[in-house]
Amino acid sequence: MSKQAYHASILHFLDDPDKVGQCQSYEYFEDGLLVIEDGKIVTVGEASKLVTQIQPDQIFDYRGQLLLPGLIDTHTHYPQTEMIASYGEQLLTWLETYTFPTEAKFGDEDYASTIAELFLDELLKNGTTTALAFPTVHVQSVDAFFEAAERRNLRMISGKVLMDRNAPENLRDTVETAYSDSKELIERWHNHGRLQYAVTPRFAPTSSEAQLEAAGVLLKETPGIYFHTHLAENLREIAWVKDLFPNSKNYLDCYDQFGLLGKQSIFAHCIHLEDSEWARLRETGSKIAHCPTSNLFLGSGLFQINRAVSENIDIGLGTDVGAGNTFSLLKVMADAYKVQQLNQNLFSSFKALYLATLGGARCLNLDKSIGNFLPGKEADFIVIDKEPDDFLAFRMQRCGSLLEEIFTLIMLGDDRCIRATYICGEVAHLRNEHQRA
Repeated sequence: MSKQAYHASILHFLDDPDKVGQCQSYEYFEDGLLVIEDGKIVTVGEASKLVTQIQPDQIFDYRGQLLLPGLIDTHTHYPQTEMIASYGEQLLTWLETYTFPTEAKFGDEDYASTIAELFLDELLKNGTTTALAFPTVHVQSVDAFFEAAERRNLRMISGKVLMDRNAPENLRDTVETAYSDSKELIERWHNHGRLQYAVTPRFAPTSSEAQLEAAGVLLKETPGIYFHTHLAENLREIAWVKDLFPNSKNYLDCYDQFGLLGKQSIFAHCIHLEDSEWARLRETGSKIAHCPTSNLFLGSGLFQINRAVSENIDIGLGTDVGAGNTFSLLKVMADAYKVQQLNQNLFSSFKALYLATLGGARCLNLDKSIGNFLPGKEADFIVIDKEPDDFLAFRMQRCGSLLEEIFTLIMLGDDRCIRATYICGEVAHLRNEHQRA
């Protein structure tokens, strides 16, 4: 493949704004050029300095648009696509009323494939190029997701849900099948192309101690695979965990005692943590997926981003579809800002965008491959139209700085702003031609 170049305004992050200061955390080229070859980044910089190195017919003109690294969703549920925005429950009742009946359909391979295709198309439409996604307990649901992702050459992480108790009979597995099914799926899919596997108990209440022990065995047997589950999302959930695990020091200890914490472990939500749980997450290098949209939708609570920063715990952003009522990480960033407003904390638009790009990559330990435009990384990126309609054009024209433009994009933007999504340098989504160019 010959070199390709993309001429646009370009923004990417080099580090966490909270660690190095906002001004040192990013690079911005108002008139920039992104150069790729064989699906990898070659260089990025000022167009005037790079354009003489590229043949004119290899330059794609996106001037007036903004190029960003592909967005990264660190927690979502692809089977819940059809039940997104269902009315009126909190977590435990939500599971019984909507989630379990919907997930029971995924024993049907054709049905699972249909939803996987729709889900991944929605991600690309919204500028998401990588996700850590729950399937269901069914092997078919995992195969369907990975097959659809492989056809699109996406970098995706998933793994069969483990549930051997406190769930409908048609959604329960056993200790033995949880292990054997996962083992086969790991062999089939982990590090297959751009795909990786996650050992995935739904949450502690739906797995016995024996099943969590089996999950720990799987992690030890295959270094580099992920662990993905929920933690401390809802107060009733926490009380239930205390009843189910009377010998555990706290909710996190239900996982810790089976060796399930570590740098490849991502815990969704983490709203109601004890001090000792914060400390243990920090000590083990475990990560947090912050899901503000679903936390607000289910009334679960307000995540403490400042506490995670002070504990030096890596966090990413998750849509948590379908309790999260959007596929758009732009809208999730907006909700993250609102949550921190309620917490009386400042939360900048640059921090939000960092979490959705390089921060998400670090949360998933993928920052050597994706997350920004450093040379050698995979060329997953999106083209942002900051003025997709008359009103956004009106508002953007009144912004006085890049920081204000990004904040306005986050507050008012959605899939209308995603003009194009590229995977390894190949276009994977183009906005409908009838929309405003």
